[in-house]
Amino acid sequence: MRILTFLAGLLCAGYLYSQEVPQFPSPAYFRQTFSTPIPRVELQPPTRLEDFVVGDKLELSLRAYLELVLANNTDVAIQKVTVEVQRNAITRAFGRFDPTLQASFNATRANSPASDVLAGAATVSQLSQPANFNYQQTLESGTTYNVGFNASKLSTNSSFATFNPSLTTRLTFGFTQPLLRNRGTYITRLPVLIARSRLRASEYGMRDQLLRLLDTAESAYWDVVEARENLKVQEQALALRGVALKRAQDELRLGALPPLDIFQPQADYAAAEIQVSQARFRLAQTEDALRKQIGADLDPQVRNVPLELTETVLPPADTVSFDREAIVEKALQMRPDLRSVLQNLETDDLSIRSATNNLRPDLSLTGNYTSAGRGGNFFQRPISLGDTTTPGTMIPGGFGDALDQLFGFNFPTYAFGLTLRLPLRDRAAAADFADAVVQKRLNSLRARTAEQSIRLEVLNAISQVESSKDAVRLAVVARDLAQKNYEAEQKKYDLGTTVLFFVLDAQNRLTNAESRLLTESINYRRNLLNLLRVNGSLLAERGVRIQ
Repeated sequence: MRILTFLAGLLCAGYLYSQEVPQFPSPAYFRQTFSTPIPRVELQPPTRLEDFVVGDKLELSLRAYLELVLANNTDVAIQKVTVEVQRNAITRAFGRFDPTLQASFNATRANSPASDVLAGAATVSQLSQPANFNYQQTLESGTTYNVGFNASKLSTNSSFATFNPSLTTRLTFGFTQPLLRNRGTYITRLPVLIARSRLRASEYGMRDQLLRLLDTAESAYWDVVEARENLKVQEQALALRGVALKRAQDELRLGALPPLDIFQPQADYAAAEIQVSQARFRLAQTEDALRKQIGADLDPQVRNVPLELTETVLPPADTVSFDREAIVEKALQMRPDLRSVLQNLETDDLSIRSATNNLRPDLSLTGNYTSAGRGGNFFQRPISLGDTTTPGTMIPGGFGDALDQLFGFNFPTYAFGLTLRLPLRDRAAAADFADAVVQKRLNSLRARTAEQSIRLEVLNAISQVESSKDAVRLAVVARDLAQKNYEAEQKKYDLGTTVLFFVLDAQNRLTNAESRLLTESINYRRNLLNLLRVNGSLLAERGVRIQ
């Protein structure tokens, strides 16, 4: 048996987002950062419809029909796309570990009047040009570290400036290590774990929706089969009414039938014509609904092609009894909606751990190391030694001198510290913890309710299947008896021992019995389909595999 594969991805869109985020300085990073076109979404047309066109008809078995449903149904495609939101949430949760680089540069020109003779000039003019670079990242252990580099140039017209321009550099290494709150890999990865848990719950929800959509789609298939067979029944009834009317007209012409008795066959024939007309319109409506399920209404070349469904309506031949408890246990293991609720309990446990973490005091260990350097043109002032004065000199220098001192680590600064933030009363965190506990209790009760509902649904579905099976058996008996009764009334009428009214009544009974048999046979198919859905095995029974 061929497996129908269901890909949970953006298969219907012409634009596909990727979970891979480009990193600096790759070309893709610059394309994404500086080129921001509006994503173009192009919905693909229905596929594979032409593969099932045989002659001038669209020939569909149940399996072929379900293949087209999974490939072209818009509601199924929506379920594929909705899962991507939870996948993006995982990427978003990893964002707290992404590094950041911050850079700044400023240039400030200041002219100010001198306030004393030590200003070095009547009007002091300064040009300050600092540049700062800082790199920061949070590790999965909770440690936040940063590396900073600072370079500054200061030019002035003050005659007392020793370095002019003065070039300073500073290299800083720092870290912050949480000791109580937010400490450890497990705590820092809680948002990621919660996002993954919600993704699994979303996948179970998608599977549950796919079960329901597949159930609806297959029901639409059987609706068409029922409407098609009902049209045949009504056409057969019309043919019988036509034969009876023709015979009555012949008898009236020969004088064997009173003139007043011709109105009943005529009325019955007109009523049969109405039933045939209504059956045709009903068949057209169900076929339009089926075309929507497979996307044929979107294809102008296929939307008007007549449908030919190859499945037949046969009374059930199996006599196997159901093991109710075994089917209930199977449903409790396979139902995706229950597994989604149970997955929410795992998410609640993670949320409780996160809320417990927020109740802890915030104690952090901080450390910092700084190295500094200076460079620039050095102005040596005149030195008076008795009657001798050493003239002032200028020793040229530059940025390289500042870097030599910086990386020579001759001017270090060390700093360590402990920071404690102790909430004396944290109502918000306590309320968050209480909400997390209440949410887990609610989801536990929802899980119990879901289990009870599933048990009841399975038991009801089994009862409906067994009831339908028995109803089909009785409808077969009733149809056979109605057929024999019609044949008997027809023979009586031929022998002249009964009137035409009883023959027409027998025809009505036969038509109703055949319609009843058709209805019960389709109901059996629907109830069996419902049982497969409520016990969670519909996808497996139809060979659908989700990737």
